[in-house]
Amino acid sequence: MTTDIRSRSRKRRGRRGVVRNTPLRTHWLLLSVVILTLAAALLIQGYTQHMFGISDDSAAPGGGAAHQHSVPPAVVNGGPVIDAAAVPARTARPRPRTIALTFDDGPDPTWTPKILDVLEKHHAHATFFVVGTQVAAHPALVRRILAEGHQIGIHTFTHADLSTVPGWRRSLELREAQLALAGATGQTSSLLRPPYSSVNDALDDQDWAAIRAAGGDGYLTVLTTQDSEDWQRPGVDAIVANATPRGTAGQIVLMHDAGGDRSQTVAALDRLVPRLTARGFTFSTVSAAVGIRQAPAGPAGARDHWLGLGLIGTLDASAWVVRVLGWLLYAAGALAVLRAVAVLVAARRHTRRRGASWGPPVTAPASVIVPAYNERAGIEAAVRSLLASDHPVEVIVVDDGSTDGTADLVESLRLPHVRVIRQPNAGKPAALNTGVAAASYDLLVMVDGDTIFEPDAVRALVQPFADPRVGAVSGNAKVVNRGGLLGRWQHIEYVVGFNLDRRLFDLAECMPTVPGAVGAFRRDALVRVGGVSDATLAEDTDLTMALCRDGWRVVYEEDAVARTEAPASLGALWRQRYRWCYGTLQAMWKHRGALVQSGAAGKLGRRGLVYLLLFQVLLPLLAPVVDLFALYGLVFLDPVRIASLWLAFLALQAAMGFYAFRLDGERPGALWSLPLQQFVYRQLMYLVVIQSVVTALAGSRLRWQRMERYGTLAVPAAVRNGPRESAGPEPAPGPGRRPVTGPAYPSGPAPRMGPGSVPEPGYASGPAPVTGSAPGYGPPPPGRALADAWLDEVHAAAGRTDVPYLRAGQTPGLGETPGDPAPYDGGGGR
Repeated sequence: MTTDIRSRSRKRRGRRGVVRNTPLRTHWLLLSVVILTLAAALLIQGYTQHMFGISDDSAAPGGGAAHQHSVPPAVVNGGPVIDAAAVPARTARPRPRTIALTFDDGPDPTWTPKILDVLEKHHAHATFFVVGTQVAAHPALVRRILAEGHQIGIHTFTHADLSTVPGWRRSLELREAQLALAGATGQTSSLLRPPYSSVNDALDDQDWAAIRAAGGDGYLTVLTTQDSEDWQRPGVDAIVANATPRGTAGQIVLMHDAGGDRSQTVAALDRLVPRLTARGFTFSTVSAAVGIRQAPAGPAGARDHWLGLGLIGTLDASAWVVRVLGWLLYAAGALAVLRAVAVLVAARRHTRRRGASWGPPVTAPASVIVPAYNERAGIEAAVRSLLASDHPVEVIVVDDGSTDGTADLVESLRLPHVRVIRQPNAGKPAALNTGVAAASYDLLVMVDGDTIFEPDAVRALVQPFADPRVGAVSGNAKVVNRGGLLGRWQHIEYVVGFNLDRRLFDLAECMPTVPGAVGAFRRDALVRVGGVSDATLAEDTDLTMALCRDGWRVVYEEDAVARTEAPASLGALWRQRYRWCYGTLQAMWKHRGALVQSGAAGKLGRRGLVYLLLFQVLLPLLAPVVDLFALYGLVFLDPVRIASLWLAFLALQAAMGFYAFRLDGERPGALWSLPLQQFVYRQLMYLVVIQSVVTALAGSRLRWQRMERYGTLAVPAAVRNGPRESAGPEPAPGPGRRPVTGPAYPSGPAPRMGPGSVPEPGYASGPAPVTGSAPGYGPPPPGRALADAWLDEVHAAAGRTDVPYLRAGQTPGLGETPGDPAPYDGGGGR
């Protein structure tokens, strides 16, 4: 048999050399840049596409004559082309029998080409007042307009009402529109049509202030004399009638080539031009119609041209980003709904199986291994809760070089059936392996030092071993310190997230994690996979995946309840979840070969690993898109619709929460904090996943992070004054006791296994069920030959002779120093 258990070292050498022990900090800078870029893209799109946008010309209120105190009478009664920079202001009218067709709001990829085709068909020219954002989106259309002899004017950048926006916005609207035109065509234009403008006598004081400001910047304002009212879509006949002059006076006719369905405009134009031509009217651009000698268009400077190109590129990039975010939004929504449906259906089916018998009752004693590093605050409560079990147990506390007197405290309690093993600090995997080697029984329960067991937890935990295919059992971990918002949020996460997922994994036979807080293992299964590996920071996930790949079944026993101490500060929570997530990514990568294997390994790969990738990696990475779009929608879109969608998502989460709490027999009172959890806690978990993924991609390696202990574990009342009274006398070795000599397998030698190996056919079924009578239990047998031999075999297979494990019962000698501690947070309770 080949095993791969190595002592924990502070540096690990990989194919690229020494792997860093600390994560890169540059990824935070990268993440900040990405977030700022996305925010900028959303703001640009929101401003250019949704802040104002194109609406009907009737949308802007007009003050009319009652508010014309500052508008010069010469302008009110003058022509539609206004030079407001002159003193006094000057106006101009089209020549008689001259029609200047003008088209607003474009260019539009659908209707502008059709209108250009009609004009070309009838050899007519027109003036197009373009919106800057439309120019940036369709620069080729603007170039076609100029190439076919038409004239260009600007219609602001976002179709904003210049009479109502502040001065800086007015300047920005005109400047950005010019830059867009310069970038698309290399030309500028001095013609301006303010959005929502109409005829001269409709100008009010605010309109005149905007026209004067534009005149100061060198613009000629072009109003209209005849409105086709095509923006109302009254029908082709009505548009033709509205655009037809009543006499022979020249006219500037208002029409639209964008802003909605302009099919009526196209049809009306095709009828209007030949009809007016037959009446002796000619069609020309605005400047030609009023006799402007100096052309209003001219070449843009090199600086403006390049700035315009940059503006167009920025708008294109922001539009692309928003499109991608839209796709990701749909993906995140689909994944969230898919997960909700999957876990709820699985939970329902799993509930129907609750209480089913695994086989004959398992009564064989169990060895409970408690790895401990500086667990003085809660170790007494943990140990006493184990002794209160209604199933026979021995408790092995492996002190991993604690500096707070953890081992001394346990020894001072002088509790029967409790042993303390001291070893230099080597990390949690090493402590667990030491406990496995020292255990007296074939059923092993692993529990963190910050966890207390319900009296029936061990008994419920070992019952599935009546099935010989079962190699490990996951218990039901719950949060004991639920006070405060952070405690409630973690309580919700354990019940709604972890436990619902475990029910699904159990049904799909692809359990990826037996939590370190409450799990049981068959000794032979552990030995076959080489014990607990320290190759990842999630040793519980790594071990569970190894068992699945070795052909063992891993199940969930929801009645085996243990209560674990959760982090009580955001910093401690961050460190714990960062290690969990990073370690899970390591384990997924390590066991990626399961994707192409068959049998139990294939179920883990194609079900468990795919589920983890989709719902615990990709979904958290995509989920911020939902929040970004929620903020985007509240500011730039319909806030009522966006709020309704968010409430629907929250209702789905609440429904899952109530159902999960009902299944676990928990009071639903904590769910009142669920909306707040979505705003704070969920964001923290997103950042944890993002940092873990970036750290993994960067090839960094994390140190174990010690979690703070708060002393919130309570000693069970039934055993506060001593161990349980039902322990009984010490028995002679009998059924269920581990022999001290002989092979470590039920029969025959163990097959040789290597990383990624699949067990030989017929061997995955495991040993016979662990049943039989065990009325009592006693201290471990005096011999340690088998335990020491197993350790020696493990170390020899790993090629190490300097492993700091101690033999059972040994303590460091004088002069020995355990070295720098390798702290850990207990592995954790997932």
